[in-house]
Amino acid sequence: MARDGLGIAATGFALLALGCGAAAEPAIPQFELKDLDNEVGRIEIQSQNAHSFGLPRRRFLATEPGEFAYDDNAVIRQRHALEIEMTVSRFHRMRLGIEYENERIDEPPSPSLADAYTGLDLTEVAIESVFILKPLAGDGIGFGALVEYEHPLAAGELNSVVMGPIVQAVWGPWSATANLLLVKHFGNGERTAEGVERDDKWDFAYAAQLMYRASERWALAVEGYGTIDRLGASGAPLGGALVFGDHDQHRLGPIIYYTFGLDAGAKGRTVRGVAAEDDGSDDADEVEVTIGVGALIGLNANTPDATLKWSVEVEF
Repeated sequence: MARDGLGIAATGFALLALGCGAAAEPAIPQFELKDLDNEVGRIEIQSQNAHSFGLPRRRFLATEPGEFAYDDNAVIRQRHALEIEMTVSRFHRMRLGIEYENERIDEPPSPSLADAYTGLDLTEVAIESVFILKPLAGDGIGFGALVEYEHPLAAGELNSVVMGPIVQAVWGPWSATANLLLVKHFGNGERTAEGVERDDKWDFAYAAQLMYRASERWALAVEGYGTIDRLGASGAPLGGALVFGDHDQHRLGPIIYYTFGLDAGAKGRTVRGVAAEDDGSDDADEVEVTIGVGALIGLNANTPDATLKWSVEVEF
C-alpha cells in the first residue's frame, strides 16, 4: 500500500510539472475503406457517418486536493464527414473533406463532467491523395498508397499525417481490401508556463474488408477498424497518458451496400474498385448512388460497445 501511495504521489508530481500539454488521443479515422477505383474523370460526393453506443466511462484520479488526471481515450458519440473526391488519372485520386463530431470534452473542469460531451461541431479539415501503383482490371491483386493531412480546428490540438499501403484482391464476386496506416502527430502543441508541450507520437490504424457481391445492386461485407495507440516508445506521454497509459480501439461487424442509378451494373463491374470495361456507352455521364449501413461491435474496453455506420456516396 505504501508503495502504491508513493507511485500515485510521484505520478501526480509529474503531472503538475508537465501540465496538461497537447496530449494526443488515439487516432480514430473514419470507418471507411480506401480502394483502388481509378475511373478517370469521375467525381464522388460522400457522406460518411457513425453513431456510437455503450460508450466507455472516463477514468480519473486525484493527484492532489482539487486536482485530477483524466484518461485521454478518444470517445466520439457521433461523427459526420462530408467529402468530395475526383479521380485525376489512372494512378491518382484526390479528396477534400470536413468533419463534424460530437466528442467527449478533452479537459473536464471537474469529475462530475468527466463524461460530458461537446455539441456537434466542425472539428477538422483534411486533404487526401490515393496513389494507384498497380491498378486492378478484373481478378487479381492491386496495390496503392494513401497520404492524408488532417488539421483540427480547435486551438492547441495536434495535426496529423496518415500514410500507408492499400492492398486489394479480387476473385469473382469476392474481394478483400486492407489499409495499413501510420499516423504521425505533430504541430505547435499547447503553450504552458514551461513552454510548448506536445505528444508527437506515432499511431497505427487499420481498416479491412471482406466483401461478397451478391448481385449488381447488393453487396455484403464484414469490416474491421482499429487503432494501436502509440507505437513503441514514440512521442512523449503527457497528462492522463502518464497515469492510465494508451488506449487501443478495435471494431468488427457486418455492412450491407445497395447501389442504384441509371447506370447501376451497366458497366460490367463485379466488385467496387475494379476498373470498368469500356463498352462505348454513355454510362459515364450517369449518376450512381451507393448506400451502406451496418453495425460495428467494440472488441475491447476502450471501444464503444456498438457503432452504427452508414454512408451515402453519389458518383457521376
